[in-house]
Amino acid sequence: MSNQQELWDSDAAQRYDTPGEGMFAPGVLGPTVEVLAELAAGGPAVEFAVGTGRVAVPLVEAGIAVSGIELSHAMIARLREKADEARIPVVQGDMAEVTAGSGFSLAFLVFNTIANLLTQEEQVRCFENAARHLAPGGCFVVELWVPQLRSLPPGHGGTVEVSEPGYLLVDTYDVLQQHVISHHLRFGPELSDGRAARITRTPHRYIWPGELDLMARLAGFEREARWADWDRSPFTDQSRSHVTVYRLRAD
Repeated sequence: MSNQQELWDSDAAQRYDTPGEGMFAPGVLGPTVEVLAELAAGGPAVEFAVGTGRVAVPLVEAGIAVSGIELSHAMIARLREKADEARIPVVQGDMAEVTAGSGFSLAFLVFNTIANLLTQEEQVRCFENAARHLAPGGCFVVELWVPQLRSLPPGHGGTVEVSEPGYLLVDTYDVLQQHVISHHLRFGPELSDGRAARITRTPHRYIWPGELDLMARLAGFEREARWADWDRSPFTDQSRSHVTVYRLRAD
């Protein structure tokens, strides 16, 4: 996990927040917070990989008590610029291992972050850790992308996922290990450090929806719902991502 700590350094934490745009846009955050608040049903929630508080802060503003787990010291420091420890308590550490309490009504892990755990074993332990945090009947919500292996041309190991002014995203795949490395190339006069271009790389272990369901069952969960997005649109074989709600069995 030390490599993840290096990836999510102070520079990454500063660039993560894009107020009003991208994943911080009201059209993205609004439905996310609405669904999570409904599932919490007035009870406390815990966010795995709370980051800079993109979701936790507006969820608290919606009246839900939120605690967090976060590996990156830099991301926690950025969160502390928005909310103090009394408002959003955070435990620093690996979301597959550390404990932020128990008896929560809701645990959630959004924006593909479970894929930051680079082995199947770690991902299974993350589900088990979520179960330890929840009261019987509590919900675990996971937002995750669907691997786009169908878009790989024969004989090629990568795809261009985003191409727009100033930004290029290329994903390269190791299908044997279920690993994908996202290469983020940013370029143009808007770079604050004066460089012509900047490239960063983030590794992930992708998870098929059926594999995710099996991880959940091993940890004592049953799948309650799966949508293509936070607007609860139907999940289909063409969906590029999903939001899945798991319910912890009472036994």
